[in-house]
Amino acid sequence: MTTTPLDFAMRARALDEADPLRGYPSRFLGSDDPEIVAYLDGNSLGRPTRATAERLTAFVAEAWGGRLIRGWDEQWFDLPVTIGDRIGAAVLGAAAGQTTIGDSTTVLLYKLARGALALRPGRTEIVLDRDNFPTDRYLLEAIAGELDLTLRWIEPEFTGGVTAQDVADVVCERTALVVLSHVAYRSGYLLDAAAISAVTHDAGAMLLLDLCHSAGAVEIELDSWAVDFAVGCTYKYLNGGPGAPAFGYVRAEHLADFTQPIWGWMGRESPFEMAQGYVPATGIRRIISGTPAIIGMLPIQDTLDLIEEVGMAAVRSKSVALTEFALELARSSLVPLGVRVSSPTDPARRGGHVTIDHPRFKEITARLWQRGVIPDFRPPQGIRIGLSPLSTTFAEVLAGVSAIRDELTTD
Repeated sequence: MTTTPLDFAMRARALDEADPLRGYPSRFLGSDDPEIVAYLDGNSLGRPTRATAERLTAFVAEAWGGRLIRGWDEQWFDLPVTIGDRIGAAVLGAAAGQTTIGDSTTVLLYKLARGALALRPGRTEIVLDRDNFPTDRYLLEAIAGELDLTLRWIEPEFTGGVTAQDVADVVCERTALVVLSHVAYRSGYLLDAAAISAVTHDAGAMLLLDLCHSAGAVEIELDSWAVDFAVGCTYKYLNGGPGAPAFGYVRAEHLADFTQPIWGWMGRESPFEMAQGYVPATGIRRIISGTPAIIGMLPIQDTLDLIEEVGMAAVRSKSVALTEFALELARSSLVPLGVRVSSPTDPARRGGHVTIDHPRFKEITARLWQRGVIPDFRPPQGIRIGLSPLSTTFAEVLAGVSAIRDELTTD
């Protein structure tokens, strides 16, 4: 029996009506913009919440404009750790004192990787994969060059990602560090972090996870998985805004001996003493270097408010439902037109986005943007359908996939 467009429209309407999170999309700016038919890029840049617009306005007028420099004594100094603890509890499965907000993802990844390698002296290899995000690969290539280390590359399946067996096949007594993305940026593959952590530790190495495409979309349990280090951005599913500062996690057992390479005054013990010589702060504050980006941290709090209201289990459930619907639509209306699904079909191995491939997608993406349907393009010929659970509706998914179908059938 063929499913008609009307059938899918009725399905989308029913799914939205039954959605436990149906009231949340309206809490984001742009949700009622008639020019945006479907925003399918929340895995690159999340929408701002309405509360964030109010928070930023109030901050400029009252905190920054009213309290001025006194704000450092009253709140700002502790904000990186305060928000870090909230992210740890609500999103990362991490106890307090292990997470902080700081620099860009790239800078934090550098700090954590260098600090981790220092904890495994004498070991000479870093394990990573060819399908990881470019920054991760470039950065580790640079570190390997600096320290005269060897990179051991994993070659994952195009539509999949790194498995525990893949890691087991390359780690050995020479491995110092394994660096992987929890959700693959292109395929959306969700790796088995607990199993990979066990394999890594059996070899005496340490695990550093990039959580950029998983934080706020899938459930994470860093503490129970025994992950050593993690880093992630906040401008995707956490809606922190363009260039919002990233978060870094260091497992409690490593903090006392952990030394990161970019020493700055805000990461020093008693920084306002302006004393001679660097003495790292106790605990997670030692990850901080210079003055933190306070304004950039503010929007994150509003998304954390929402996640704390509903819990990550509900967020994950909505994420799975959205991607399942996107895959159903793709199989019905796009695959017959030559589109290839390049994401895992098993929801247990899939993050919050779905990637589809077609030779015409680069040109089609530009046209989709012109008609108010906004996914993103990933080379060589992929469209990522990024579905942010708190702000995306099933109707948007249908509208977006329908627009892709229309463009494919247009000469």
